[in-house]
Amino acid sequence: MKQLVLDLGAEPAHSLDTFQVGENAELAHLMHQFAQRASREHFAYLWGDTGAGKTHLLQALAASPASRYIPFDAPADQFVHTDAVTLYLLDDCDRLSPQRQIDAFALFNQIREHGAYMVSTGPVPPAVLGVREDLRTRMGWGLIYQIKGLSDDEKIAALTQAAEARGLTLSASVLPYLLSHFKRDMRSLATMLDALDQYSLETQRPVTLPLLRDLLLQENQQSETKE
Repeated sequence: MKQLVLDLGAEPAHSLDTFQVGENAELAHLMHQFAQRASREHFAYLWGDTGAGKTHLLQALAASPASRYIPFDAPADQFVHTDAVTLYLLDDCDRLSPQRQIDAFALFNQIREHGAYMVSTGPVPPAVLGVREDLRTRMGWGLIYQIKGLSDDEKIAALTQAAEARGLTLSASVLPYLLSHFKRDMRSLATMLDALDQYSLETQRPVTLPLLRDLLLQENQQSETKE
């Protein structure tokens, strides 16, 4: 039998409509306003655990016209305002180098001066973020939101909906087992669902608990080989 090569680092296409809202309805509404440049507030800072959806939201916003996604390790010229860009999306602020913190501070000031918009992210609130004090102040200029994670029931509902959308039938025990024996963030879970779909097609087997166990075993073996 051909072994399936899992690519659990693959990034799916992101959109605001595919963000799993859960208890983040107000935040989701605000992000739609930022996409339309309709928010009264021009700055927002989003924080939450790894896999909560911070990068998902920024990359979804980056699909709107005149937007610029800025990863923490972007070159210096990405931290400079231009009239062609009205929405700046700064990810992983906690990982900015000392020089990029200076660049980000300058960019915040330029954005305010020109009336543009900015959404930035980090793992913790700005007040306790490990960056320059003046940059922490800038990150607190606008709205600050914690992205609240989905409950297990909400994750199962979202994954069930995603499976149904691709015509994939899951046995009742598959998703609860997956939540108990695999990474719990939605990106990893959605990627595993894609892998299950592919594995089911390759092996001509239904998506049942034994199939999931086989796939998880392969993933563990691949992880041990890489180490």
